[in-house]
Amino acid sequence: MGASRAVTWGLLAAFVVHDLEELVTMPGWADAQVDRLREAHPQVPERVWSALRVTPGHAATAIGLMGLVVGAAAADGARTGGRSPYFQTVLAGFGLHAATHLAQSAALRGYTPGVVTAPLVVAPFSLWSWRELRRAGVLGEVDTRRALTSAALFPAGILGVHAGAYGIRRLLHRTP
Repeated sequence: MGASRAVTWGLLAAFVVHDLEELVTMPGWADAQVDRLREAHPQVPERVWSALRVTPGHAATAIGLMGLVVGAAAADGARTGGRSPYFQTVLAGFGLHAATHLAQSAALRGYTPGVVTAPLVVAPFSLWSWRELRRAGVLGEVDTRRALTSAALFPAGILGVHAGAYGIRRLLHRTP
């Protein structure tokens, strides 16, 4: 039997809701932060500030790449009734990253992209999903520890999709 499709495909749905907030707000927010930092640190070379800018195209590409990762995890979770280590790892990473959104906003003392849906969508969905996986008998203590440990790789995943987005955008805009 296993977990319901609301748990497995719900991961993709929760991701879409959360990342729509990021897609809409990230480029403008990032530009404002770069401008603020440039004023505070005029000695930093302009190429550094240019590299930190997040265009709408870059944001959409990075979010799309992460969407492929999350979509594949949701499909694998649905195929295995939630037993897939890949699904469990992505679910853990998704849930844990809600805390990073809250920490970023606290550190910057203001809005950061994703901070609205992190406590309203990401954290509640993730907690509910883990309870449902346990209730369905899918998840044991070892699975939970393994998924949480693997989810520590989440920052590498974020860097990977941004690097991939940068490469894709560069290839698309290359002139012959």
